Amino acid sequence: MTADVWLPIPADEIEGLPEGPNYRFWNGGPDFPADPADCAYYVVPYMKPSDVGVRPLPRMTSLEVVQTLSAGIDHVQPGLKHLRPGVRLCNARGVHEASTAELTLTLILASLRGIPDFVRAQDRGAWLGGFRPALADKTVLIVGYGSIGAAIEDRLAPFELARVARVARSARTTARGPVHPLTDLPALLPEADVVVLSTPLTDATRGLVDGAFLARMKDGALLVNVARGPVVDTKALLAEVETGRITAALDVTDPEPLPADHPLWRAPGVLVTPHVGGPTSAFMPRAKRLLVDQLTRFVNREPLRNVILTTGA
Repeated sequence: MTADVWLPIPADEIEGLPEGPNYRFWNGGPDFPADPADCAYYVVPYMKPSDVGVRPLPRMTSLEVVQTLSAGIDHVQPGLKHLRPGVRLCNARGVHEASTAELTLTLILASLRGIPDFVRAQDRGAWLGGFRPALADKTVLIVGYGSIGAAIEDRLAPFELARVARVARSARTTARGPVHPLTDLPALLPEADVVVLSTPLTDATRGLVDGAFLARMKDGALLVNVARGPVVDTKALLAEVETGRITAALDVTDPEPLPADHPLWRAPGVLVTPHVGGPTSAFMPRAKRLLVDQLTRFVNREPLRNVILTTGA
C-alpha cells in the first residue's frame, strides 16, 4: 500500500504505525505536505478552526477515510459535501472520555462549592465562610448518554447521589439503569439539581436548551455544558442566570471563543472554562493508540472503529 496518510502528529512520534503508507505531517499550516489528491486517510488537525480542517477536502479525490481526533464531528461536516461517495468518517471515541468526565466533575464541584468566589476572595485576602451546596444527595440529569455521558456517571458514582437520570436520542437499557428518550426531558428537568449536557451537536440538539428548557429547570439548579456551545441558546441562558434563579458552568459557549466584552463573562453564577475538556495530558497517548489501531485496520483492510457515517450512503 503506497497511499498517503496525513497526520497532525509527526509519524516518528507515534510508535507502532503500520508500514506501507506514506505518512505526511500536516497540522493545519498554510502549505500542504503533498498533493491532497494522493491522500487516502486524512486525520483532521485537532483543535483547529473548522475552515482549516476542511480546507484540503475538495482536493482529496482519492480519500477513503476522514478521522477526527475529537468526539464531535460537526467541525468537519461542512466539508463532507466535497467528497466522493463511500468515504468513511470516524470519530475519536475512547480518546476524550476520561478528560471530559474529569472536567465535568470539576465544574460541578467548583460551582456547587463556590470555588470561583473563594479564589476571588483569596485575591482580596478575605476569609469567605458560609454554607454551600454539596453534590451528595443531589439528582443529576445527563443529557447525551454516549461514551462520555457514561464516563461522567462512572465518576459520579462515589458521590452518594440521590439519583442519576440519563437521556439520549432514543430509549435503551444499560447496566446502570434506563436511558430515557429526548421526549422525556420535560418531565425529568424539574427533578434535576444538576443538568449535564454531553450530547453531540446535531440538527436535533442545536438550540435544545432554549427558554422553555431552562424554565423547566428547578430553582437553584446548575446547568453544565461540556457538549457544544450551540446546544444552548445563549440569550435564553443569560436571561435566566441574570435573575439568579439558576447557575451555569460552561466549557463551551456560543459564540466561541467568547469575546472579551461578552456578558457571559460577568453573568452572576456562571463559571466559564475555554473549551478545555479534551486537551489534557491524557489526550496524546490515547490519540496515538487510536491512530495505530485504526491505521493497522486500514492497511489490513479490516473494519474500522468509530465509523459515524459514510458519504453517499
